[in-house]
Amino acid sequence: MTARQTRPRPGGMALHAVVGLALALTGCGWWERRREAADAPLQGVLSHYLRPRRRRRISVVGPAPPGLRQVTGWFMRHPDRLSESENKQLTEALARCPELAAAHRLVHSFAAILSTRTGQHLKNWVVSARAEDLPGLHSFATGLERDWDAVVQGLTSHWNSGPVEGRVNHIKMIKRQMFGRAKLPLLRKRVLLTAAR
Repeated sequence: MTARQTRPRPGGMALHAVVGLALALTGCGWWERRREAADAPLQGVLSHYLRPRRRRRISVVGPAPPGLRQVTGWFMRHPDRLSESENKQLTEALARCPELAAAHRLVHSFAAILSTRTGQHLKNWVVSARAEDLPGLHSFATGLERDWDAVVQGLTSHWNSGPVEGRVNHIKMIKRQMFGRAKLPLLRKRVLLTAAR
């Protein structure tokens, strides 16, 4: 602060600021003349006086709404694993937003298709997802339809490529560990020795 911009005292300057505010609100022209004269210290005093009082009037009504991560977590968990308070908050959020309720219904029906391996119901799910006004699920359904046969096979068959993918991941890990240290014969021996386990 410079010498001219001293902080106003709470006692005497407060009355001066209130009088200035009253004159400004009555529209007697005094405040406009002060501003035109570019004598802004009174305006700074008034602003400095009113700033904390404006902040005090703002109050948050009720608890804060749940965040995006919380709601996403509630969506992705099984309903049996939600606590009573989480279930209550989710129910309130779904009651306030019909799009959210539709997304919740579609996410849980897709999770049921995944967990029970009933890929034959996927076409009905895609039709109901397209009926809702949810662009994110529309693009997801489009992705499913692009590779429809593989998706349905993956959702109905008990066979998967998990063991093969795990083996490829293990070989890549060994290769990363040996980078710059050894040649191909040692890499081959390590891969074959770990495959024998």
